[in-house]
Amino acid sequence: MPHKTLPRGRPPGAQAPLTAAERMRRMRARRKAAGYRAVTRWEETAAISGVFSSHRLHEARSLAMHAAIARKIEREPALLKKAQDNLQRWRQLEAHQPTPKWLKEWSALLKRPWPEIASLIIEPSERAARLRQSSAFAGLLSAVERKRIYEAFRT
Repeated sequence: MPHKTLPRGRPPGAQAPLTAAERMRRMRARRKAAGYRAVTRWEETAAISGVFSSHRLHEARSLAMHAAIARKIEREPALLKKAQDNLQRWRQLEAHQPTPKWLKEWSALLKRPWPEIASLIIEPSERAARLRQSSAFAGLLSAVERKRIYEAFRT
C-alpha cells in the first residue's frame, strides 16, 4: 500500500490567522462595546477619587507582607535571627564601601525588643515605608505566603 503524502499548509478554504494588528482592533472593538473607555492621558480626577497608584499599591503590599512577618515571628521568635543573619550577610557584601544608611538603621532597630520592632515594621509612616523597601526580613515568608499576598494586591 503506497504512502500518501499530505498537502502542506492550510487546508483549502481555511481562513488565515489574524495579524497582531487585526487581533488588537478586534479586542478594542470588544472593549468599546463593553463600555470601556481608552485612557490616553492622565486625569486628575483619578488621583483624587482614591484610586491607588502602582507605588501606593506596592507600599500597601509591603505593609501586608510585614504584618504577616510580624505575626509569624510573634508565633516563632527564633525567626528574628534570620533578619540578623541577612544584615550580617549584607554587611559582608558592603565591606569595602561606606555602610548604607538603611543598613545602619536596620542594625540599630534589630537591637531593640521585639514589640518595638514589630510596631515599627507595621507602622504606616514614611520612615517605616522607607525601611520596608530594604527589609531585613527577606526570606521569612514562604513562597505560598508571598503568593497569597501578591494575589490579594494584584493590579
